[in-house]
Amino acid sequence: MSPDGDALVAEAMHTFPKTSPVSTTVGQAREFFRHDKVHALLVVRQDVLVAVVERPDLAGRDDREPAASVGRLGDRVVPPSAGLYETWDAMAAAGRRRVAVVTDDGRLVGLLCLKRSGSGFCSDAGIRERAEESVARA
Repeated sequence: MSPDGDALVAEAMHTFPKTSPVSTTVGQAREFFRHDKVHALLVVRQDVLVAVVERPDLAGRDDREPAASVGRLGDRVVPPSAGLYETWDAMAAAGRRRVAVVTDDGRLVGLLCLKRSGSGFCSDAGIRERAEESVARA
């Protein structure tokens, strides 16, 4: 918790998000989004976030275009020191379930993932557990 008792984004973020290299194309991004749990494609270059791509960004785009060119940062990123509840409110207002967490120099350090229920955030432990269950079922 921060000194004034407010929760911070850093306390609720998922710390090992899946990323894609800058060579990722729009066609590859479309394939990535075939999974219903995927809400954001994080395009990075050497741990620096270049773009956050969401499904609607791909509409009308050529499969050969770089995915990073159709995404953006702006309201799709927050610093780890951002207030969790203010960020949660902003996500709800925008209809967004994912925001990337970046340092001042743009380094990706996490992903804030709102649960489908809207009642809280995905934890590292919960994500690892789901991944293990998926492997066990395969």
